[in-house]
Amino acid sequence: MLYAKVVLGLPIEGPFDYLVPPGLENKVFIGIRIWVNFRNKKEVAYVVGLSSKTKIKKIKEVSAVIDAAAVLDENMLLLTRMLAEYYCCSWGEAIEAALPDELRKGRETGNGSVFQAPEKEKTEPFPVFVQGQDRFPVYLREIKEALASARSAIVLFTDILEAERAKELIEKKSDTEVFLAFRKQPKELEVWKKISQAQKCVVVGTRSSIFSPVNNLGLIIVDQEQDQVYKQEQSPHYQARQVALMRAQICGSKVVFGGLVPSLESFHLAQEGKFKFEIIPSKQAYPQVQVIDNRRLSYADRKNKPIFSKFLADTIYATLAEKGKVLVFIERKGFATSAACHNCGAALKCPRCNINLVFHFDEDKLKCHHCNFKMEVPRICPSCNAGYIKYSGLGTEKVESELARIFPQARVKILNEENITGTNLAADIFVATSSVIKHQGLNFDLIGVIAIDNSLNRVDFRSGEKTFALLMGLASITSKKMIIQSVNANHHCFQALIKNDPQIFLKEELKQRKQLNFAPYKHMILLRLRGARLDKVKDAACALFERLSRIKTSSIKMLSLNPGQPAKLRGNFYYQILMRASSAEKAGKFLRLHLKEGHFSGIIVTVDVDPV
Repeated sequence: MLYAKVVLGLPIEGPFDYLVPPGLENKVFIGIRIWVNFRNKKEVAYVVGLSSKTKIKKIKEVSAVIDAAAVLDENMLLLTRMLAEYYCCSWGEAIEAALPDELRKGRETGNGSVFQAPEKEKTEPFPVFVQGQDRFPVYLREIKEALASARSAIVLFTDILEAERAKELIEKKSDTEVFLAFRKQPKELEVWKKISQAQKCVVVGTRSSIFSPVNNLGLIIVDQEQDQVYKQEQSPHYQARQVALMRAQICGSKVVFGGLVPSLESFHLAQEGKFKFEIIPSKQAYPQVQVIDNRRLSYADRKNKPIFSKFLADTIYATLAEKGKVLVFIERKGFATSAACHNCGAALKCPRCNINLVFHFDEDKLKCHHCNFKMEVPRICPSCNAGYIKYSGLGTEKVESELARIFPQARVKILNEENITGTNLAADIFVATSSVIKHQGLNFDLIGVIAIDNSLNRVDFRSGEKTFALLMGLASITSKKMIIQSVNANHHCFQALIKNDPQIFLKEELKQRKQLNFAPYKHMILLRLRGARLDKVKDAACALFERLSRIKTSSIKMLSLNPGQPAKLRGNFYYQILMRASSAEKAGKFLRLHLKEGHFSGIIVTVDVDPV
């Protein structure tokens, strides 16, 4: 008798045993997909082991075999197992995170066998962080070295446009096939098969490309590794940077991270001697950075609360007089971030997310930036029928309007993801959000940063790190002057920028994180509970928090229980439990054991390890 040990892409621990019928015994191997009957449903299952014994008395049979050859090799099975243990998800969920959508749905791959390259000698080189604007020549050098050793490379970028540009450049500089890979791309399965059959290749893509089935993996590059886009929003909530380190450990491949500033995790590893730094000198002059303390403005300015301080407005005037280009940065879209009744004060909120709707002047509509709900602007208050809706808060459209009023002689334009092209750069003053940083070739004579305190004061222990990375990105697109308005002018984030020394910020931030026992010294874990009824979600969260708090363990500490941020999203209510652990794997075992004991009827519980 032969029994297949299988896992499924469901939040259920396995493996489960299934009897392999006599006619299929020579067709079932570790790493293939099969059809099984699970809870009276036909499901795709992944074979992770074979055995001649089972403890199950009443056992079901394998329904059918999908693959002629394995779709998961030994290394990928090990990687997904490690990912499941670290991010507290089922092994099947981790496997499905690594596979194209068509394979998850049970589509056959065809009869073409996957190329199995001979294993190269594994080494464990130190990870390298490449710091600077001109990182790509270093990436090319590392890719050529890997290819010369007959090994493959995976290169990750923050968005598809950057990946496409990189693919063209790598193809020009190498004679090896370069694949562009990302989720939901046209012919995703076809690209996946070509990658798996190549002896050596280069794969360029976004977050999910870290799972590309390359043979002889010798190099992994993660550009802008501090960017939160590398964190998966759906379960399993993996971080591509962490998965890159796991995969490199399994395959003995080199890891190269790059960016203008490292993440706190990478800098901490460097402080411990586990990371090497390669700093690329900038060809562009570093701008003069000035921080305007909004608390020290004149009485008239503090009373009127102008968008632009007199100093910033005067500097914009001077730059325009010299025919220079100005960028005004604000990390909020729309005209106003709040619309409320002037009479009763009732704010207009999204019915699905219960957060303030943003007024967009160009469309004359109120929008929710979480679920894309739209509505016409009411002429009277829905609560008290008063006839005046008051708008408050700043967005790109309001800033554009104010700039056009103050500088009537200047051409003002909003830059967004869709219109950053050469033809649209024919203006004097530009208004943009953080998307402007990702486009190459932009250079401004003056950058004015307003409302940055919204980012710095967010309820998020990583807010300082995110704000600093954002401002470093802005500093890279000007060589002349950057002016920042803030009520917290002495923050170490700004001091590091003024002196052009990221280590001032990184060391101070690490010091504070250590005092608070936050990442990277400990692992933060967020349990999110969601459901359609607020009372049920709140009761379940309170009961779970109380039960977990009673369990005595030295490696795990329950920190807080709060409504989610936001508390309601797309029709579901959220509560979250924050906990701290010395080891992600130990926390995973703890949660697997104790979450089974709870009964959460109608409530979905997800685990987010190392949230961003």
